[in-house]
Amino acid sequence: MPHTPPALPPEIIVLERSWLSANNVLFLGGDGATALVDSGYCSNAAQTVALVASALGGRPLDLLLNTHLHSDHCGGNAALQARWPAVQTWIPPGQWEQVQHWDPVALSYTPTGQDCPRFRADARLLPGTEVQLGGRAWQVHAAPGHDNHAVLLYEPETRLLISGDALWENGFGVVFPELDGEDAFTEVGATLDLIERLQPITVIPGHGGVFADVPEAITRARRRLAGFVADPMKHARYAAKVLLKYKLLEWRQAPLARVQAWLAATPYYVRLHQRYFADRSMEQWTAELVQDLITTGAARLDGDTLHDA
Repeated sequence: MPHTPPALPPEIIVLERSWLSANNVLFLGGDGATALVDSGYCSNAAQTVALVASALGGRPLDLLLNTHLHSDHCGGNAALQARWPAVQTWIPPGQWEQVQHWDPVALSYTPTGQDCPRFRADARLLPGTEVQLGGRAWQVHAAPGHDNHAVLLYEPETRLLISGDALWENGFGVVFPELDGEDAFTEVGATLDLIERLQPITVIPGHGGVFADVPEAITRARRRLAGFVADPMKHARYAAKVLLKYKLLEWRQAPLARVQAWLAATPYYVRLHQRYFADRSMEQWTAELVQDLITTGAARLDGDTLHDA
């Protein structure tokens, strides 16, 4: 639901979404241009367009930015471009070529078993530069870790941070490059160091509510990171649960046979099994994963149908 927390300037509206879609940050006023940061998942795209159109009140959307190109942050880009064809879309530079030539494998959509309609990118959102949003100059900072091409947006006057999935109130996103063998836990720590140096007083995260106790959030994130560094299999199990839970959010419910078939056909899941859990069969590990989601209350089983919970 849209809301403007007291800590935010009046030109900013945060459309806080479910975990299927990243939060959308809408900028009004200022220099007269309108802008949106992140656009949610494609299955929620019609809702995203309706929410943004309602908040704009008849004005066009001038600028669309993405903190990174995971499907839950840019899956609504195509629908927004269809609604406002003149909107300029700026993306982080690291995957510019993959968007221009539309490579769903390199962009992570095929490997994660997720969808993202093809969209247009008009310019690069370059770290080290500034972008005008709501009449203020927002700094663009590289934020590798969860996604090595991600960026943060920071406004020093109000000390506001748009963090994407680099920092939530209770953690951060799956460190996908680490699952590919990169030393990405180090990058997560470096990004947390950056946020600490910026000293924001308010954070608009990619998921969850706007929060102000930033030092405590960073402490929680560092504690979580240390746990993953000490036990990489813990992170791998977390990643597997996130992949399935995310798909359940989209499906709402699915027969177990469909769940099993989807997991077996999802390259990231197969890679996790081969790298971390090859001591048991794919079927055994899938059964363990489903049971773990049920035990933790993230899913429930009704006969042969798995439901999101």
